[in-house]
Amino acid sequence: MAAACAGAAQAMGLAVDYYGILPTPALAWQAMLDGVPAIMITGSHIPFDRNGIKFYRPDGEITKADEQAIVQSTAELPAFEPALPAESANARANYMARNLTLFPDGLLSGWRIGVYEHSAAGRDINIEVLTQLGAEVVSLGRTDTFVPIDTEAVSEEDKALGKAWSREHKLDAILSTDGDGDRPLVADENGEWLRGDILGLLCARFLNIQALAVPVSCNTAIEASDSFSEVLRTRIGSPYVIEGMQQLSRRHKRVAGFEANGGFLMGDLPTRDALLPALALFAAARQRNLPISALLADLPSRFTASDRIKNFPTEQSRALLASWQQNTAGLEAALNLPAPIANINTTDGLRATLENGSIVHLRPSGNAPELRCYVEASAPAAAEQLLTHCMKALGSL
Repeated sequence: MAAACAGAAQAMGLAVDYYGILPTPALAWQAMLDGVPAIMITGSHIPFDRNGIKFYRPDGEITKADEQAIVQSTAELPAFEPALPAESANARANYMARNLTLFPDGLLSGWRIGVYEHSAAGRDINIEVLTQLGAEVVSLGRTDTFVPIDTEAVSEEDKALGKAWSREHKLDAILSTDGDGDRPLVADENGEWLRGDILGLLCARFLNIQALAVPVSCNTAIEASDSFSEVLRTRIGSPYVIEGMQQLSRRHKRVAGFEANGGFLMGDLPTRDALLPALALFAAARQRNLPISALLADLPSRFTASDRIKNFPTEQSRALLASWQQNTAGLEAALNLPAPIANINTTDGLRATLENGSIVHLRPSGNAPELRCYVEASAPAAAEQLLTHCMKALGSL
């Protein structure tokens, strides 16, 4: 696929730089440095047969308006042969330099960090950056078979692996990402995987961010922490978060955004990044001389969990949520909710806040035939119990 894109572009008279296998944010950063558009052939967090192409403008991610314009446009391609130019290492080097210059030498000296490599595009970069910052790195789970790591729905197998690896290797942390390196997956010293929005919150606090744009699905601990002058809630998806960041930048100097999957966005690199939030978390722990778990204990007691019903047609999801929006009693009955619904938010999908303070949020996935379920409660066990309850009810529809 990469060869076909490169060959077509060259046949149209365009010069092509090829950077091989690397994280999506690394390609986006290089394109912004060069002031050129970019194409990423991606293996991400969803099944292999649904991965595809991401497009970047010289100033960052394409917008939803750009997506529509691309879909509606037509063009005639000249005859071409799939062909890749010689691979350049510039994007790899510049992405590493961007991350290394943000943190002091020896930051992670004395720490042992596991890197769950699987098939992630940035696995070697992650190891090299951590090593250059002084960490002792333990390689874990490397494979050349594609592994769809979903950072919002960590599998029971990966939960068990995190704990086992931490015990076996006496790790201070574990770092992983999804396939294309724009969604982080980080575990504390006990092998407990952090939720992506909690990682984003801790990263934003460490970076002294003034205002945040985050999707409506993110943990309400963000507001409850009183760490930010303004928090703007958006629809789910990085284009909406970027739009929110642009709004906030008119009122604040230090603006950032992140998603529930942990992907962190900054003004100078407005696309999801997985390495920066992980490094910021490690730096925050070292700065306070605390284990990662102690940083989590300092946050408001709000806990989230999420999962999805696979092979659930998108149109069926939309019809179901539209019905429940008009009939909240039907939603309460169908899911047998533990408390009455206090209010409904329809910014993206159907987000029901219950009278006991818990939250149930349902929406169709944007890139797979799945119905996603997000929940929030005041205790971890309560969140997991609510998620299990809702997933069982949804599975029987």
